[in-house]
Amino acid sequence: MAIDLQLALIGYGLAGRVFHAPLIQHTPGLALHSVVSSRRDELRRHFTDVHVRAQPSDVFDDPAVDAVVIATPNDQHAPLAIAALRAGKHVLVDKPFALDVAQAEAVLRAAEEAERCVTVFQNRRFDADFLTLKAVLDRGLLGDIAECHSHFDRFRPQVRDRWRERDLPGGGLWYDLGPHLLDQIVQLFGWPQAITADLDCQRAAGSIDYLHAVLHYPRMRAIVHAGSLVSVPAPRFTVHGSAGSWIKHGLDVQEAQLAEGKAPGAPGWGLDPHHGEHSWVDGEGKLQHRTVDNLPGDYRRIYAAFAAAIRGEATADVTPRQALQLMQLLDAGRRSAAEGRTIGLEPAG
Repeated sequence: MAIDLQLALIGYGLAGRVFHAPLIQHTPGLALHSVVSSRRDELRRHFTDVHVRAQPSDVFDDPAVDAVVIATPNDQHAPLAIAALRAGKHVLVDKPFALDVAQAEAVLRAAEEAERCVTVFQNRRFDADFLTLKAVLDRGLLGDIAECHSHFDRFRPQVRDRWRERDLPGGGLWYDLGPHLLDQIVQLFGWPQAITADLDCQRAAGSIDYLHAVLHYPRMRAIVHAGSLVSVPAPRFTVHGSAGSWIKHGLDVQEAQLAEGKAPGAPGWGLDPHHGEHSWVDGEGKLQHRTVDNLPGDYRRIYAAFAAAIRGEATADVTPRQALQLMQLLDAGRRSAAEGRTIGLEPAG
């Protein structure tokens, strides 16, 4: 029987506390060895068998640690990933992978030189609705796709006092939700020809809190959108094709389940009750509708694949090439918004 891989978690804010710690603890083959955080008293209340460390170097220097998970503010992702890789650790970075392409390339060079695995926590590849949409497209139910709209709207009129909402490097929705929304589109439709992005700050203060980007494909457009002042959200997905449409309301339930303290893998885990609807026109010209039951979501799958990659049994879900491509797309979107024009993209290498 294989010995559990020992993971150290750097950062115990929202991402570390709500997402990474419970997912590590409930993924077979993994163990949470250490947490690096200044919240020593809080951690002592939550854990009895986890080492609490003050500095990242404490886990980099610990031979018992196999891999490091980085869940810090975004501007620390690349420096910490490089340091961990140079210390001989495998690395999983919370999204975004880095702040720009240059940083991402530096991380990937460090991984290659260290001969260690590095990947990104694109957990929304395992949202129930995304997995269901992928299955709908794979079955050809919608025919040739003309439009795909992906919305992730919130109603947060007050700017909260946290780094994600400050006008700092790596702050704002483009780095927060942008990586998820763009990654899902690329997973569904491949690399786009161009991107047109509009990024803005609509509330009184803070960082980017509105994004709207169009990804250009031959004869198809994919639109990703996120707003912070949307009290009545649009459908999560709206997809139109030559043979019909699929519309899905509501967000995946796993983030809410984690926030409520539900254990990953417990009964009901990842079961989204908000099923999508498939609509089409039949041979008599009548509009028909049917419900498409969601596939179960499970964020643990990204950690299971990371463990398999560390053991040399498979590749991580997010490959180095995919991590770099997504950063190229994020950079192109920022440039598009800054210059007010569509940015053409080189073919994916």
